[in-house]
Amino acid sequence: MLELKEKISGAIITFNEEKNIQEVLECFDFCDEIVVVDSFSTDQTLEIAKKNPKVKIIQNKFEDFTKQRNLAIDSVKNDWILFLDGDERITPKLRQEIIDELKKPQKKDAYYFYRKFYFAGKPINFSGTQTDKNFRLFRKSKCRYVAEKKVHETLEVNGTVGVLENKLLHYSVADYDSYREKMIHYGQLKGKELFAKGKKYNRITQYSKTAFKFFKTYFIRLGFLDGKEGFQLAELQTLSVFETYNSLQTLEKKQ
Repeated sequence: MLELKEKISGAIITFNEEKNIQEVLECFDFCDEIVVVDSFSTDQTLEIAKKNPKVKIIQNKFEDFTKQRNLAIDSVKNDWILFLDGDERITPKLRQEIIDELKKPQKKDAYYFYRKFYFAGKPINFSGTQTDKNFRLFRKSKCRYVAEKKVHETLEVNGTVGVLENKLLHYSVADYDSYREKMIHYGQLKGKELFAKGKKYNRITQYSKTAFKFFKTYFIRLGFLDGKEGFQLAELQTLSVFETYNSLQTLEKKQ
């Protein structure tokens, strides 16, 4: 166990991550505990996770990503948290940068990680991924995810913010079909978020926002330079926007 002045807790939320869980747990090797908040996986995720002596498993029914993440925050024992998704990996250089940063006498309260996006193993350089970054290292005492955000969670930081130089690897798209399923799910959650805010369904809004999403991803954000994968990314992200308003319309009809 690497001795650090600041103890770190690893955290991850899971559901059927048997293909990823072993590799992502290895990314937490310098943490002295790992909290796994699981949405009752039906594959081998938990069996694999239990083999790691640092892992503490909490099972909680999934309502939205924010609630799962905040439960993980509440469950760790250390102030510093390294929070990864199942499809993210730390490189050796990023690992060392994290360690070096936490050794400094003057530290920020939360750190952005830029991410390198992969589509079925192929690196993506454009399509809006150029500026993709998320908070992945932060103080429990200074940060919490905003409750109103059900998808694309937003970390509220009551303190200072830094950015790490080395990129996190983001294997978000294993294949076309699984990413399509993910985008539809994200759209449905976003629809619930809009409904909770009192937004009303409008067909013109649905089609205009859907069209602009494709135009922005494929042309403005240079998705066409990523070849076939760039078109597929633009298509599926556009589908997510369309599904958002389908979900909002369905909830209005049920009401």
